[in-house]
Amino acid sequence: MEFDVGARLRAVRETHDLSQRALAKRAGVTNGTISLIEQNRVSPSVGSLRKVLEGIPMSLSDFFALQALPRQKVFFPAAELMEIGGGAISYRQVGRDLSERGLQVLHEHYRAGADTGRAFLRHQAEEAGVVIRGRLEVVVGDQRRILGPGDAYYFDSRLPHRFRNVGDEDCELVSACTPPSF
Repeated sequence: MEFDVGARLRAVRETHDLSQRALAKRAGVTNGTISLIEQNRVSPSVGSLRKVLEGIPMSLSDFFALQALPRQKVFFPAAELMEIGGGAISYRQVGRDLSERGLQVLHEHYRAGADTGRAFLRHQAEEAGVVIRGRLEVVVGDQRRILGPGDAYYFDSRLPHRFRNVGDEDCELVSACTPPSF
């Protein structure tokens, strides 16, 4: 199998959050040089590739030894969010398979009066959220607060906690949990 220098350079550059122009400037080469290498329109000499990699910085051995990372899905249209709740509380998860992920992001909707139940929740994680609309009562241990739009929470999920919509309208929030908990 032939090694794709152009694809690897593009991946490394993007991983370091560099544009072609920024990498070219740091490496002291033209923007066109980076573009041509990434398109595999030129095959750089070892010296030229070393010079380009100095702009990252990265050694030639590291460049060739990197394991190709699988391309992960980055963008999720609203229709692709996965419903993992249902009923009075909707949890729409960003992404389907979180087995290789360290973060779970949810778009939550609580109908008026909905709550997570009388029993308190506990799990090995941290979680945070921001209320978009409505009013949400959040109880964590012996602390209780009613949050409105723009208000947020962040706590250790090993503490007993529960959520309840105390308003007359639906409550909407975006939350995150690390590691994914359900």
